[in-house]
Amino acid sequence: MLRSLKDLERYKVSATDGPLGSVVNFLLDDEHWAIRYLVVDTGGFLGGRQVLVTPISFREIDWYRRRFHLALTKDEVKNSPSIDTHKPVSRQHEAEYQDYYGYPYYWGYAGLWGAGTLPTAMASRSSPADRPLSKAAPGTASPSTDDSHLRSVNELRTYHIHGTDGSIGHVDDFIVDDVTWRLPYLVVDTSDWWLGQKVLVAPQWASRVSWVERNVYLDISRHAIEESPRWDPETPINRMYEERLYDFYGRPVYWTSPAPQAPTRGKHGSPGHP
Repeated sequence: MLRSLKDLERYKVSATDGPLGSVVNFLLDDEHWAIRYLVVDTGGFLGGRQVLVTPISFREIDWYRRRFHLALTKDEVKNSPSIDTHKPVSRQHEAEYQDYYGYPYYWGYAGLWGAGTLPTAMASRSSPADRPLSKAAPGTASPSTDDSHLRSVNELRTYHIHGTDGSIGHVDDFIVDDVTWRLPYLVVDTSDWWLGQKVLVAPQWASRVSWVERNVYLDISRHAIEESPRWDPETPINRMYEERLYDFYGRPVYWTSPAPQAPTRGKHGSPGHP
């Protein structure tokens, strides 16, 4: 099911032996546009320390009670490597985190999560004494490098969206697949010029993202945005709506594509030039 990331904020997080805290942010992978970590504020449990939780750790999700249940104990989380969630998380820190929990690395493979598409498929763990020094795929660059592709969702919500003929709006939210944790859509607030309207665009439709300027550039015009299938934020996104949206823009659908693809020429867009 596709869900709003804003709706998932403040969800409670529980270990196998008690509550841990609540979700306050997410870290997304800007190469695959997927959520890799939830940032959890532990409150009084760890004196306000924030910790990272990967969807690999999920044991169960209670959508009705708005709670993520982890297959981890409170002590495991308490003793996990300290990571400053207010600064960029390097690949080296990620490797330390994955090694601590005994999880394989998700990067260096063709799939979204290792060789597959589901984080839970990577959930098997080794015991601390048996954990290997490295679990990267053959030929993968050393995890000691500081090459990170993780971005704060809270920061990205301030990014401006530009079309071919001017500003379209700003990133207001993200839509996430609650099984794969992929982000198929950005929610764009167009209220600066189209009062009260929010639209969906796929991140793969961007011709360029300037992380320095905090801008996202689309090969889509304002007119195309106005003519696109209307989205009602109060209505769940279904496949019928997605097919209409992709057909309107003439883009290849993501649910039959093995990996994100570069923008192609469509009825209401032009080829991207990274």
